[in-house]
Amino acid sequence: MTLHVQLVSPEQVLYEGDADMVIARVLQEGDIAFLSGHAPFLGALATHPIQLILADRTREVFAVHGGFIEVSNDNVTVLSDVAELPTSIDVERAEEAKRRCEALLAAEPNDFVAAAALERANLRLEVASKS
Repeated sequence: MTLHVQLVSPEQVLYEGDADMVIARVLQEGDIAFLSGHAPFLGALATHPIQLILADRTREVFAVHGGFIEVSNDNVTVLSDVAELPTSIDVERAEEAKRRCEALLAAEPNDFVAAAALERANLRLEVASKS
């Protein structure tokens, strides 16, 4: 049995289709995997990749910068303000953002805005490297 998955951002539907497993990181609980028959679940997503394991055992990976995940009756819905396909990530821009944030944090370690931007840049680089 499979899960029907929708991964949606305000700009577009990044993925709609079936998957055997969905792996996400939710706040408070950490990493969680969803299989067919999973109990209903609603959680807030961390800034982290979401992985879909497809029937042919290939993986689809997406950069998800927070949002929510809902699981019910073998349907998984991911709603995120910002989500990106690996192919849409500008690696040079992400590397520059990473360098800029690291410099800001070296000067001011408690700069939470720079820390959050660094986390997003690192996520983009991680997901782009898997494409």
